[in-house]
Order: sequence, then structure tokens, then C-alpha cells
Amino acid sequence: MLTYQDKSLKISKISEEERKKQERIRDVLLLLEQLVEREEITLKLIIDSLYDVGSINIINKKFSNQPLNRFLKAIASLSKPVLRIVALRWAKKNLPILVTNWLESKVSFK
Repeated sequence: MLTYQDKSLKISKISEEERKKQERIRDVLLLLEQLVEREEITLKLIIDSLYDVGSINIINKKFSNQPLNRFLKAIASLSKPVLRIVALRWAKKNLPILVTNWLESKVSFK
């Protein structure tokens, strides 16, 4: 039978472990934030590539009329710089926490 002292020791151990886990997850978040800041050019290239592929795919899927298809692809290429700015801001703000949460879910056994 566990005594009061044994229970409190067990609770403080769990608390200490939980605190350490939270610190390490916070470290991962900070490292990812730094990575996003340092690798901004890489992030821009990824956004550009995904935009190119996505815009071509959606235009080809929705519009089979060849002249309209070409026209829309030209418009899509003109809007790319604006989208890059918006996507980069979104990625800098949200990417570290999304990746951290995803990684934490991979190492948590629930």
C-alpha cells in the first residue's frame, strides 16, 4: 500500500517529467522558428514551386478551353508575387507550431 509520502513523490516525479517534456517541446518550437527565419529563401522557393504546381493543376482541372486555360495561367503567374508575400507571412507565423505539434504527436504514445 502506498503511503502519502510515496504518492507525493510519485506526483512530483510525474510533474518533473512533464515539465521537462514541455521544456523540450518549447525548445523544438524555438529551433523551428529560427530555422524558418534563417531559411527564408528556401521557404520562398518551396512556396513558389507549390503555387506553380497547384495553379496549373487547378486551372487544367476546371478549364478545358485552351485559350481560356492559357489566359488563366498567365494571370496566375502575375498574382504569384502577392501570394508569395501572404504565404510567407502565414508560414512564418504558423509553420513552426504546426510542425512542432505534428512532431509531438509522433513521439507521444496515447
